[in-house]
Amino acid sequence: QVQLVESGGGLVQPGGSLRLSCAASESIVSFNAMGWYRQAPGKQRELVAVDTKGGITNYADSVKGRCTIYRDNEKNTVYLQMISVKPEDTAVYYCRTIYNGRLYWGQGTQVTVSS
Repeated sequence: QVQLVESGGGLVQPGGSLRLSCAASESIVSFNAMGWYRQAPGKQRELVAVDTKGGITNYADSVKGRCTIYRDNEKNTVYLQMISVKPEDTAVYYCRTIYNGRLYWGQGTQVTVSS
């Protein structure tokens, strides 16, 4: 059973930056892909960024150039660095991975972009 714990959310002003963290209870070296998703009120959950085991990253068009996903294997943590945040980035951000054929989600961390 893998546990994913997100942190780093909060209130940030438009144009600001923040870094979200997702700490895993297992070594992430063997995780095929780790991703960040978000869900805004009244909207479906959507992919923000994904980091594959091979080091390939993909980003949603809405965050390209403003987000960076990266892993720290020693800390079993994946990060999402966000810059130039916008009000439309407001959402609950979730970490996700697939391990041994099972899908795991974290509990989410709220990000609110507002002045």
